[in-house]
Amino acid sequence: MEKFTVNPVEVMRQYRTIAVVGASKNPEKEAFTVPAYLQAQGYTIIPVNPTADVVNGSKAYPTLAGIPKEVAEKVEVVDVFRPSEEFPEVARQVAEMKKNTGRPFVFWGQLGLENEEAKKILSEAKIDYVMDKCMRVEHRVMVGWK
Repeated sequence: MEKFTVNPVEVMRQYRTIAVVGASKNPEKEAFTVPAYLQAQGYTIIPVNPTADVVNGSKAYPTLAGIPKEVAEKVEVVDVFRPSEEFPEVARQVAEMKKNTGRPFVFWGQLGLENEEAKKILSEAKIDYVMDKCMRVEHRVMVGWK
């Protein structure tokens, strides 16, 4: 299967509200620096981390299902910083979220992360996906950053 069903740069251009599953409180980790970069570029970040109340100044939620409906209805992309073997379970949660809210539109697996079972789950739920790509890198491609 392909690594994505939708152009990653177009996702960055079109969507502005991103739930980040596995967002980190540790400023040394990519799961902190990538969402912080996106936030600095004007994206709305909704951290999902069961051990944090706040990540980089934004209220964190323990799970995707734990995001209140009025917030969940704004999520356009779910960016996942979890091991590839956890993707199927996250994909099922994303499919459930879409069933309940009509969103998200895109599941995004960060650089180095990909899972075929998750792709099948997402395809059946009619959710586009991008895997093995970094949102910060794709944003920089979009804006022509060198």
